[in-house]
Amino acid sequence: MNPGLLTDRQSKPATVATIRANAAHPSEFESSDRERVRRGLVAQHPTGVIASEAGHIAFSVDELAFLDNETVPQTVNPALWEQSKLNREHGLFEVAPGLWQVRGYDISNITFIAGSTGWVIIDPLTSVDSARESLALANSHLGERPVVAVLYTHSHADHFGGVLGVTTQADVDAGKCRVIAPIGFLHEAVSENLLAGPAMNRRASYQFGTHLPASADGYIDCGLGKRIIPGGISLIAPTEDITHTGEELIVDGIRIIFQMTPETEAPAEMNFYFPDQKWLCTAENCTHTMHNLVPIRGAKVRDSLAWSKYANEALQLFGKEAELVFASHHWPRWGNADVQEFLVLQRDLYRWMHDQTLRFANQGMTPLEIAEHLSLPEEFLAQGHTRGFYGDLVHNVKAVYQRYLSWYDGNPARLHPHPPVEVGKRYVAFMGGPDAVVAKSQAAFDAGDYRWVAEVLNHVVFGFPDHLAGRLLQADTFEQLGYQAESATFRNAYLSAARELRVGPPPVRRALANGLIGAITVDQLFELIAVRLRSEAVGGLHAVVQWTFTDLDERWILEMSNRSLHAWKGSAESPGVSVSLTRTQLISVVTGALDLVEAVKTGTVLLDGDPLVLVSILGNLQQFEGGWPIVEP
Repeated sequence: MNPGLLTDRQSKPATVATIRANAAHPSEFESSDRERVRRGLVAQHPTGVIASEAGHIAFSVDELAFLDNETVPQTVNPALWEQSKLNREHGLFEVAPGLWQVRGYDISNITFIAGSTGWVIIDPLTSVDSARESLALANSHLGERPVVAVLYTHSHADHFGGVLGVTTQADVDAGKCRVIAPIGFLHEAVSENLLAGPAMNRRASYQFGTHLPASADGYIDCGLGKRIIPGGISLIAPTEDITHTGEELIVDGIRIIFQMTPETEAPAEMNFYFPDQKWLCTAENCTHTMHNLVPIRGAKVRDSLAWSKYANEALQLFGKEAELVFASHHWPRWGNADVQEFLVLQRDLYRWMHDQTLRFANQGMTPLEIAEHLSLPEEFLAQGHTRGFYGDLVHNVKAVYQRYLSWYDGNPARLHPHPPVEVGKRYVAFMGGPDAVVAKSQAAFDAGDYRWVAEVLNHVVFGFPDHLAGRLLQADTFEQLGYQAESATFRNAYLSAARELRVGPPPVRRALANGLIGAITVDQLFELIAVRLRSEAVGGLHAVVQWTFTDLDERWILEMSNRSLHAWKGSAESPGVSVSLTRTQLISVVTGALDLVEAVKTGTVLLDGDPLVLVSILGNLQQFEGGWPIVEP
């Protein structure tokens, strides 16, 4: 339907049921984080505005000024309100002599270490703009230094996306700046953000509340940090890979010992320890929240058992002498006793979720039943860093179940159900039609049974998307669930859904991660092409293309067979067509920046053979677009 027809598009206040639920929510936990998050403040950004070089404002701290109010709004879970206030603290902080962090201008932290000749930077944020502004803040108050090394802790974009804000490809190529990452970083960084990128990015808009206005009844936080900064994502490939635990490097005079932690928070991730200073960096493995075992934006399911074991390994290797633990989100902890207590609880949290989920799965309980049955015990509720401000227990339980037993719960009734539109029509017909369902749902809404209303009205919205009353009541329902959520990601998802039911999804746009695609390998480039092949258009076609990449001195074969594409290094015996070009030119063809026909005409791309063989592949590629509906058909 056209959301412009709706007259009731405004957010609503908290209901009596939500006010009561929030008042009863266990919101008290260890409170010294307020002192930790402010410790060592050196300076704040002079304007609090993160802007692009062209002047576009990406983020302003003032948009969240309402968080300075000590009174908890009725539209916010009280525990999440406290976490949001902690993440609100922003500026340049001295963590230890020679070690500083800039926090509060992105979802993640950027860490500056003074080496012998320049800055050693850990995780240059999500955006080129926020990274550039953070470096300027550090240089202006600590003295300007060249950036001589960048360490990526792991393969998620909020830990490498701003790299071109702190260094250049030219400096890296010239050996002026080292780029160090865990082995597998580049493959995972590119594959996660490109192969499933359009779907993941659309879902991420719900997780991070991308289109929500900042307000007490809208966006307040990510749980993991203040805000995802839009645009400006970049990537420089690592110059050095860390391959094993115990590997040691001297980086601009600073000794670092690395601990590999693959398949934890990211497929390629590492902790590291500074033995001379007794500092431990836990990347994103141990932060001040329960993390996601699978984020609601989508990702590969994480291994909670390995996560716990790596936390224990860090405790055994470094925890007995470390005097400081810091991460790429949130704030540090100081003193050996506090470091050990923090690592122990983090270790125990991920092990507890793993073991208890499997304990009940092995008694025949389904993921929904386990998620309903389990609740955080008092040991974890008592500390903010083990609460579900970013991840959520009900979702993490399902992730553990999925990793071992798949999405399927064993009941054949759920093996092959109807898709949402068809099942919606059938359910609503069974229940007496949309008007009757909405009337009954209103009664359940008035009783505060929002989870049930959301489930029932989902059938109305998908089966009868033009039913205004159903659509609006579903929006109101999602909104109340958002107001009650302790997890910022759940809140953002619920409120994003409510907003889109009222005003519609964001504009459709072409979905392509241009900032990352420049670092793609030839193999990954062909994988990206393969997932775009329109199978229905190539039935009965067979094609072999010989590719010569002149800048790499590599030859590749691309074969289309039985509606699928396969690529490998080599020389084809009798290709239908041969193409000679650079890797960058093929990237430009895939992104639409280069017209292949024109390039062949001008001789910048050389082609020998039947051009229709190439057209049979490149002419049948799907163009992905974002902005598609999520909460309606």
